[in-house]
Amino acid sequence: MAHPKHKVSSTRRDKRRTHYKATTPTVATCSNCGSPVLYHRVCPECGFYRGKLAIEQKAE
Repeated sequence: MAHPKHKVSSTRRDKRRTHYKATTPTVATCSNCGSPVLYHRVCPECGFYRGKLAIEQKAE
């Protein structure tokens, strides 16, 4: 099993981790009801996806 020969400095470790960052999700508006929706997801409000009814919403 490999063992490190020298200690990795905090600067070197942090330089390696510079690209580990969270990205904000892309949000679009629903074409049917206008509510905010994540890309490539069914609208949770009306159940439409790309202009077509994908899931039936329960009547309240």
